[in-house]
Amino acid sequence: MMRNTYSPRQEGRRVDESPRRQNDGNEPTRRVRQRIHREAVPQRYNESVYNNRKRQLFKQQYEDPTKPIRLNKYLANAGVCSRREADDFIQAGVVRVNGEVVNNLGAKVLPTDKVMFHDQPIRREQKIYILLNKPKNTVTTTEDPQERFTVMDLVRNACKERIYPVGRLDRNTTGVLLLTNDGDLAAKLTHPKFEKKKIYAATLDKELSEEDEQTLRAGVMIDGEKVIPDALEFPKEDRLHIGLEIHSGQNRVVRRMFEQVGYRVTQLDRVSFAGLTKKNVQRGKYRFLTPKEVNMLQMGAYE
Repeated sequence: MMRNTYSPRQEGRRVDESPRRQNDGNEPTRRVRQRIHREAVPQRYNESVYNNRKRQLFKQQYEDPTKPIRLNKYLANAGVCSRREADDFIQAGVVRVNGEVVNNLGAKVLPTDKVMFHDQPIRREQKIYILLNKPKNTVTTTEDPQERFTVMDLVRNACKERIYPVGRLDRNTTGVLLLTNDGDLAAKLTHPKFEKKKIYAATLDKELSEEDEQTLRAGVMIDGEKVIPDALEFPKEDRLHIGLEIHSGQNRVVRRMFEQVGYRVTQLDRVSFAGLTKKNVQRGKYRFLTPKEVNMLQMGAYE
């Protein structure tokens, strides 16, 4: 069942500037169907939109110079790495603060401290926010030991700052993926308690029976947690193509839900993530978020 707080009209203005739609009395069904079935008309690559000179840069928020922050957070906010990776680097002894090696995971620093990483000074970077329409056969990682094609290969020339993907999409799952060097925002968007809304378009290996549909609507157990979709719709005139709206942040959650009832997902596309859509972004292309979109994410003004 759809959440009462969902407002497609407001979300359309916020992200994709969708035209207003009249309510015909069947809005819950139309809402998911349109969001999943609606694809942007392919457009030619537009330099005025995607050129680096046009990208949106965001200033650092004011920091109290007397207020200490955790060292791993400092490194993540500087765009060096994620917080988890920062912990590994700290334990490895490659981080110095005011000339001294710091390997205590709970260590804190002041914004005025001199922090060195591999003997190189840490310089605070501008915040970068990129939305990628991820294609198939692309690994969601910053580095791959098997040297497969990664999402970083697609955005390599987007900016000089070190950015990284927020969360993961399977190698063959397509759609919306956010990349940033904003450690605080990345942590918020990947933490389970924030329950970001995600809309997927899935294609199954066989038609979904009505009995299995009801099982999914009632919820299936995954890793000891009952996962219930917020909406499950059929955007086409068959039961092979499924529109699914969920908040769960479990790994491979959509594929595993259908596996629980005996189906294999042959195609999976993430249409929306935390209020962001891939409209006007062709597969394999990216764009920079607008200040309005960034403010929406930072304030948590999404479902």
